[in-house]
Amino acid sequence: MSGAPDRRRNRIVAASALSFAIAMVGLAYASVPLYRLFCQATGFGGTTQRAEQAPLTKSDRSITVRFDSNVSSNLPWTFTPVQQEQTVKLGEQSMAFYRVTNTSARETTGTAVFNVTPPQAGAYFDKIQCFCFTSQTLKAGQSAELPVVYFVDPGLADDPDAKQISTITLSYTFYPADAPETVSSAQPPAAQVN
Repeated sequence: MSGAPDRRRNRIVAASALSFAIAMVGLAYASVPLYRLFCQATGFGGTTQRAEQAPLTKSDRSITVRFDSNVSSNLPWTFTPVQQEQTVKLGEQSMAFYRVTNTSARETTGTAVFNVTPPQAGAYFDKIQCFCFTSQTLKAGQSAELPVVYFVDPGLADDPDAKQISTITLSYTFYPADAPETVSSAQPPAAQVN
């Protein structure tokens, strides 16, 4: 007569195992956006911050910002910084440009991912405007200059883990994108060159 309790116990175990499996799949899908949010909030791994404007307080301390560019082998573009580096004051709004050219015979779209090194500088590197916020579409042979408006937060000077930093490298890598995104009003289009 122990058949009914065994079946009930088996159903409970099966339901628990199924619930656990569903929860693990859900966490797997949520892990990427949750990790991205964590990195954006903390600057972890060199993830930069977004800002509406530079702070009103500036510092007399200067820092050198170097610019790096890379392109996936699956995207037929050349991509280089217009300037190799800039020396800026902490809190000062600055602008840099990257030049991109579609070297293929067809229209292509790319999306840029970014980071800064050293990683602890990510929490203090703020972008006001960046081509990395939207996909970029270039016609065959077209070139453009892509702006990035940024500042380095003056709080860097007070952080014991970051105050010794004298140089920050801002690095972008372009990857192919399936379709262009809508350009928001906060992100003006790239300056067309060719």
